[in-house]
Amino acid sequence: MWKKVQTPKAPKAIGPYSQAIDTGDFVFLSGQIGLDPQTGQLVSNDIEDQTRQVMKNLKAVLEEAGLDFRHVVKTTIYLVDLKDFVKVNGVYQSYLEEPYPARATVQVAALPKGARVEIEMIAQRC
Repeated sequence: MWKKVQTPKAPKAIGPYSQAIDTGDFVFLSGQIGLDPQTGQLVSNDIEDQTRQVMKNLKAVLEEAGLDFRHVVKTTIYLVDLKDFVKVNGVYQSYLEEPYPARATVQVAALPKGARVEIEMIAQRC
């Protein structure tokens, strides 16, 4: 049986989805954008600021599930502009350590609320 993971330390869902679903062995984290959990607004238009906030939001959801970034096995990064790839990598890497999770990065036409980056994760209980 799976259960919903919800924390006020990350933004409320802006659609019909959960912050994460815990299946017991795996936790599937919905994509996070750079929203401030208190205001529900983007922290800024700066790609590095948004990426830092995304990682803080994901960290909060992981912690609510009793996990941390060491448990992450797969991430997907969505960028509005692949020219931001290097800047996003710099921030992303500062939150993770080797062995890094498997990952895909794709460019998309747009993201909710005008965000420039969205990241989703899959974590595994060890």
